[in-house]
Amino acid sequence: MTTPILALQSTDQGVPRLPLGDWVDSAISWVTSTFGGLFDAVKSVLEGAYDGLDTVLSGPPFWFVAVALALVALFAKGWKLAVGTLVGLVVIAGVNQWGNAMDTLALVILASAVALVLAIPLGIWAARNDGVSRVLRPVLDFMQTMPAFVYLIPTVVIFRVGVVPGIVATVIFAMAPGVRFTELGLRQVDREVVEAGHAFGSSEGRILRQIQLPLAMPTIMAGVNQVIMLSLSMVVISGMVGAAGLGGAVVQALQRVNVSLGFEAGLSVVILAMFLDRVTSAFGTRSKTARAVAAAGKA
Repeated sequence: MTTPILALQSTDQGVPRLPLGDWVDSAISWVTSTFGGLFDAVKSVLEGAYDGLDTVLSGPPFWFVAVALALVALFAKGWKLAVGTLVGLVVIAGVNQWGNAMDTLALVILASAVALVLAIPLGIWAARNDGVSRVLRPVLDFMQTMPAFVYLIPTVVIFRVGVVPGIVATVIFAMAPGVRFTELGLRQVDREVVEAGHAFGSSEGRILRQIQLPLAMPTIMAGVNQVIMLSLSMVVISGMVGAAGLGGAVVQALQRVNVSLGFEAGLSVVILAMFLDRVTSAFGTRSKTARAVAAAGKA
């Protein structure tokens, strides 16, 4: 007697098995075969952008890039952060991880830029449309709670191993805070200020550019900070699929049980994370101060 198909596909708990994974696998296969040309074009663009950015960071002498990044820190917060940045970069060069660090920095900058280009407009749309906000909320919850490693599987299937699947997976993983903080910042803008703009005959676009976005900038910058931090964490994980940089060094250390290499690469990641966090936080603080000064001037 033939066993019913439903029984064959039952779970250990005796309930019918839902083949969600099979459906997703079929969907990925269909997308890959249908939009293969588009994915090839995206891959070429991302590879070209990454190679160009990596050349800018890795091509010049070490001291030139280190001084340039220290100047960024000086402009953002002051001489203490600039000195700390310079010392940290010298340490990275001293443990022979400079090339990997610049590869990782290029990945973080590119992935963060793409994530923000997608996230900020979505956040603006969600802030101005409650229906869009309701639709995006569960999608963003899914994006933030799904384990980071899971994003690597479909991206490797679509783009194969290398730097591109790492960038795409990083963008998907990191963009959710950018959407949330942008929406939150715009919704926190005082309605009376917006109504005053309408009263003076300003268009919606002008109100957005000259009133809402400037007032929401501190919150948006907090979202930018979170996007960059998540990008850095995901870029390291992307080393498992062949992405260049410190992630690859960490994976090699794990495979070879090389404690010294793992510590040096991990320390370099920490230094980069501290630099990026302090700089973006400082720009957010400057935006908050500028808003307070502007409000005081109007008062």
